[in-house]
Amino acid sequence: MINSLARQFEDIYHSPATSLSSAPGRVNIIGEHTDYSDGLVLPCSLEFCTKVLYRKRQDNLVVVHSTNYPGESDSFDVSVDISHGKSQWGNYIRAMAFVIKRAGHRLCGVDILISSDVPQGSGLSSSAALEVAIGGMFSESSELNLTPEKIALLGQQAENDFMDCQCGIMDQMISAKGEPGSALMIDCRDLSTQSIKIPEDLSLVIVNSNYPRKLVDSEYNQRRINCEQAAKKMNVSMLRDATLDLLAQYKNDLTAVEYKRAHHVITENQRVIDAMSALANSDMATLKRLMSASHNSLRDDFEVTVPATDGLVEICQAALEDNGAVRMTGGGFGGAIVCLCRAEDVRTIKQAVAEQYFDKFQLQADIYVCNAGSGLRIEKLRVAVT
Repeated sequence: MINSLARQFEDIYHSPATSLSSAPGRVNIIGEHTDYSDGLVLPCSLEFCTKVLYRKRQDNLVVVHSTNYPGESDSFDVSVDISHGKSQWGNYIRAMAFVIKRAGHRLCGVDILISSDVPQGSGLSSSAALEVAIGGMFSESSELNLTPEKIALLGQQAENDFMDCQCGIMDQMISAKGEPGSALMIDCRDLSTQSIKIPEDLSLVIVNSNYPRKLVDSEYNQRRINCEQAAKKMNVSMLRDATLDLLAQYKNDLTAVEYKRAHHVITENQRVIDAMSALANSDMATLKRLMSASHNSLRDDFEVTVPATDGLVEICQAALEDNGAVRMTGGGFGGAIVCLCRAEDVRTIKQAVAEQYFDKFQLQADIYVCNAGSGLRIEKLRVAVT
């Protein structure tokens, strides 16, 4: 894989790449839409990742090609103000350069080739993987010595301030700091983390609905506004500080929508705490209850599911019965569901989805059986290009 990419890099730039930065996508086991309220999340990084091969230039130009978008390229000068370009994927590279420069760092020019196997549009954070990998590349090539936490924060700022998606910190943080074989509880207030080993007999099965996602950013941003308004009316800085008792006290001051959004966040934070011990103890009955409650809350209180993801959850729950835990994962409005089950039950999921999903929704689902992978990695290349 790297040999092939290295050859492509040399074909494009007529000199070999010197370094590789790679960062993974993620699946969130539980703790959805809580990160931008300073809440708790429990994601794990995946073995799907975005690879960035690069070589430092002697000028101020950043030149970018991607194997995922053959025939397209982007370039911009890091010595002047950075603005949006015509390439949507290229804007993520511009976004990272913009926020790193804004933080007071000086960037050098670089030739880049990007390749990613993180499924796009499936809620597995392909954009965060790209941001973190690009952040690692800029940090190493310009000798910035940025920590993984700092790269994650810069990635979030790139989404918020350049790409205009008001996401929280979870996706970038797990991409930067993920650990093989483990989920990572992230406290999105102080960015502290706690590693939770995923039992070896549990499989992570991701089922992408392939439902066409529309208006995701605007709907996502509106959910964040709802949460901020609810917190303000309840006289707390963030919904992380609210309780169900406080929510009941202020119910008449909140709109029906604000009440539902706050109810989800408050109860979801508690589900993350409960899920940590359940996962560590391989307690499938508790995981099933918690993940089912999370999905129902995302459907009814946060209103980010669609019939296709609800249907997939129902299909997989019925097929697994008491042998697995299922819910939607990611921002919603389409995307994927995640199933935790024993390895011997993976075939049951595949068979149930194959037999029922297309007939009900006229969509074909993609199924990925995954392992928890590593976070951001930067390495010098020692690949002989032939």
